[in-house]
Amino acid sequence: MTLIKSISGIRGTIGGKVGDNLTPVDAVKFASAYGTWLKNTNGKDNKNLKVVVGRDARISGPMIHNLVVNTLIGLGIDVIDLGLSTTPTVEIAVPLESADGGIILTASHNPKQWNALKLLNEKGEFLNGIEGEKILQIAEAEAFDFSDVDNLGEIIENDAYMDIHIDEVLNLELVDVDAVKAAKFKVVVDGVNSSGGIIIPKLLELMGVEVVKLYCEPNGHFPHNPEPLKEHLTDICELVVEEKAHLGIVVDPDVDRLAFISDDGEMFGEEYTLVAVADYVLSKTPGNTVSNMSSSRALRDVTNAHNGSYEASAVGEVNVVELMKKNNAVIGGEGNGGIIYPESHYGRDSLVGVALFLTHLANKNMSVAALRASYPEYYMSKNKIELTPQIDVDAILVAMTEKYKNEDITTIDGVKIDFANEWVHLRKSNTEPIIRIYTEAPLQSQADALALRIIDEIKAIAGI
Repeated sequence: MTLIKSISGIRGTIGGKVGDNLTPVDAVKFASAYGTWLKNTNGKDNKNLKVVVGRDARISGPMIHNLVVNTLIGLGIDVIDLGLSTTPTVEIAVPLESADGGIILTASHNPKQWNALKLLNEKGEFLNGIEGEKILQIAEAEAFDFSDVDNLGEIIENDAYMDIHIDEVLNLELVDVDAVKAAKFKVVVDGVNSSGGIIIPKLLELMGVEVVKLYCEPNGHFPHNPEPLKEHLTDICELVVEEKAHLGIVVDPDVDRLAFISDDGEMFGEEYTLVAVADYVLSKTPGNTVSNMSSSRALRDVTNAHNGSYEASAVGEVNVVELMKKNNAVIGGEGNGGIIYPESHYGRDSLVGVALFLTHLANKNMSVAALRASYPEYYMSKNKIELTPQIDVDAILVAMTEKYKNEDITTIDGVKIDFANEWVHLRKSNTEPIIRIYTEAPLQSQADALALRIIDEIKAIAGI
């Protein structure tokens, strides 16, 4: 089974049996549940509800898009159809259209056989746990009530939102287009043959950047694994050096994760995307920051250097956003290259990240490699232990908490143990008998050694 139902939506592979994979029936069912929840929440006698819908360029996109749009129409809901779009573009469109919600059809960094329905509220933000749970219950009960023929919804097509999104980013106070133009940057862009291949080069060209396109044809045939990790990005790393470019920019298919390649062809480091952008934002607007518990300590160090306060949330964008609002954070995000800048909107946005990073780079007047070397040096090790279903994962986490009770421990999301110079974060999977083990230390060897030690301790507790 590859159909994964969660509070943030539904995702799965295309084809196969209903209920096991993301089939047309499942797409209709969950679009129906979301639309029904909106109607229940807003009152059935209201004016027609409006939902913004957009998709990335994956091959199954048009099929799933048509199913979802027509399902919403069948519920009497009007659809603002953005067509090919990005996750952050749909997020900014929802409040601009005074819509009641939004659906993004994307499986983010998953391979081409996957697709998903990501669900937004009226603010263009991901649903919280309570809202998501209600939708899952409606889907399970199939408690749908479709509209009669005189009360069907309408489709309003609007393909202008990628340009509107770009304009919104360029108009941000901390984005200095003139400084970037003066720097005369040359940049290689890997758009993984999705919508990032359209929107990122367009943004860069308006900032006076010379663009070298790599995999920017939005045909959904991903030329490599679309998760922007080092092992998938050898082509752009080589091309940055070959083209003598100042940097490379990589986004995932829905353009909410952002990675940079330094001028020497080395990874800038996904964890350091947020660190660098936060450094610039904090230098202009001092304040607080937030990232999740599995993200690098480097953000804490940079925040402290600017006399701000850093806090870590549970893993998950909705948790980061909630804590950012609570702490009035001026910037936050996730260590997977997700920038959340409230001056724009509360969602991960690669366009915002690109524009702020290039402004920072232009102001610093140094190479990307030199900028990376200016930040605290940390290395991560990401591992997992597969356990048998009979093993009590919660009991293992309790035992580890007790074992390290004299250390700085956080238990809002699994168990995080902060040592003086390194940390380990243990989380259980919601879908499999797995414990994820993330460690970070000043040296890769130290991060790896800490991970191995913790794995051995967990195996001893579990008796395996």
